[in-house]
This record gives sequence, C-alpha cells and structure tokens, in this order.
Amino acid sequence: MKSLFLGVLASLFMATSSLAQLERSPSAEGAELYIISPKSGDTISGPVTVLFGLKGMGVAPAGVEKENTGHHHLLIDTGVPPMDLPVPSDDQHKHFGKGQTETTIELAPGKHTLQLLLGNHLHVPHDPVVASEVIEITVE
Repeated sequence: MKSLFLGVLASLFMATSSLAQLERSPSAEGAELYIISPKSGDTISGPVTVLFGLKGMGVAPAGVEKENTGHHHLLIDTGVPPMDLPVPSDDQHKHFGKGQTETTIELAPGKHTLQLLLGNHLHVPHDPVVASEVIEITVE
C-alpha cells in the first residue's frame, strides 16, 4: 500500500513539474501574425497553398527556446485551443515545427476557415497571444 501511495505521489509530482514547464512565453509588443495568401473571400481550386506572414517576431523550430520567436500552427475549421496547453496535433491543428512559413493542404470542396497561431518552443501560445485574423475561403 505504501509503495502504491509513493507511486501515485511521484506521478503527481512529475505531472505538476511538467505543467510548470508549459508556461506561456512573452510575445514581442506589437507582433502581428497574418495569412498572406489566400485572402478572405477567395474561391480556390484545391490544393490550397497558404503563405504565412509574421512581423515583430522571428520564426524558430519547435524545441528551440529563443526570446521573441515561435513557430506556426494552422487552425482549419476550428477556434483557438486553450492558451495554457500545447496546441493539439490533428487534422484541424497543423504544426510547422521545423520553422516552415508556407504549406499546401487538401481541403474538401466547400467553405473553410483558416487561422494562424504562433506557439513557443513547447507549442504553447504566447502571452499575449499572437494569432492572425480568421479568414474564410471556398474550395471548388
């Protein structure tokens, strides 16, 4: 019983220590993230090439902790995730942890929303958040 208790206690300590490492990094004052292309309202034949724009901060790969830098996440047909956790990695949350500044994606025909979100070295959004406006496109 004592061994089980110590195991649970150790697990809780490790979980708490991990969460402490996920603090949000400060963003540079006036930093701007935006989608260069496509433009909101565009009708596009797939695949869709998305060009990322960033002013006032730099791009660094995931895992590289450097002041005033981050890497891109593309949010597809979804809202922003919780700000105090790493951005999920799934079909609606695309990670660009190698420092990429553009991508080509396949989207089903119809209306879609796109938004960029900058994450720190641990994929956690900055404080204050650096995100683009949401754009809406139509894929033919």
